[in-house]
Amino acid sequence: MSGKYAYFAADVHLGLQVGDPAARERSFVDFLRSIASDADSLYLLGDIWDFWYEYKYVVPKGYVQVFAAIEDLVRSGVKVYFFPGNHDVWAYSYFEELGMIKMTQPALVQIGGKSLCIGHGDGLGPVPFGYRVLRGIFHNRVLQALFSTLHPRIAFSLGYAWSRHNRLARGEKGRYVFKGESEPLYRFAVQFAASHKVDYFVFGHYHVDVDVQIPGGSRLIILKDWLEQPSFWRIPLE
Repeated sequence: MSGKYAYFAADVHLGLQVGDPAARERSFVDFLRSIASDADSLYLLGDIWDFWYEYKYVVPKGYVQVFAAIEDLVRSGVKVYFFPGNHDVWAYSYFEELGMIKMTQPALVQIGGKSLCIGHGDGLGPVPFGYRVLRGIFHNRVLQALFSTLHPRIAFSLGYAWSRHNRLARGEKGRYVFKGESEPLYRFAVQFAASHKVDYFVFGHYHVDVDVQIPGGSRLIILKDWLEQPSFWRIPLE
C-alpha cells in the first residue's frame, strides 16, 4: 500500500447564508489542510460554491483561505480536480489558473485498481423535463454572454437571491429523500454499468448520504453536503 488516498467532496456551498457560513468555510479549509500529508488527489464534485460567476476580470470576493489551501495542495503535488455543479457552473478559467483541473461528467477514472464513474450528478438519468430546460439555460453560452453584460453587483445579487430562494423552497432543514431504484441517478448508474466496468459511482448534488449496491455489483455513493458537518469519501491507492 502506498499510504496515499484519493479524496472526494461535494456540496460545500460556500457563501450560502444558512447555518454558520464562516464556520463551514473554516471546516472546509481545515479539511484541505488535513489531507495534505496523505492525499494523492482531490476531486471536488461540484457546488463547492453556492454561487460562482466569473467575469474576464472579476471573480466573487472572499474565500482567500480556501484558495490558499487549494494552491498549497497543488504546489505539494496533489492533483486537484473539479466538476462544475449546478451552482458553480459558471467557472471558466480562474480555478485552472490556481492549478485545478476541470473535468466533465460523467468521467471514468482509475484509482487504486478500481474503476470509478464520477461527477456532480445533476442532469444524469431521466430527470424531469423542467430541470433539463433549466440546466440547458445555465449552460447556454449565448445566455451566459448576455448575463455577463450585467454589472457584477446586479449579477451577484440575482445569483445569490436565486440560490437562497432555491434553498428556502425546500426548507432550510428539509432533506431530499433518495428514491432508490426510481431515482434518475440510480437508473443512470444501472444503465451505464451495463456497458462499462465500474466499481464505484461517486456523485454529489442530492445532499444525502447514500451507499448502495446496484445490479451488477457496482456501488453507488452519493456524498452528503457540508451544511451541518464535513462530509467526504476517500479510496486508497494500491
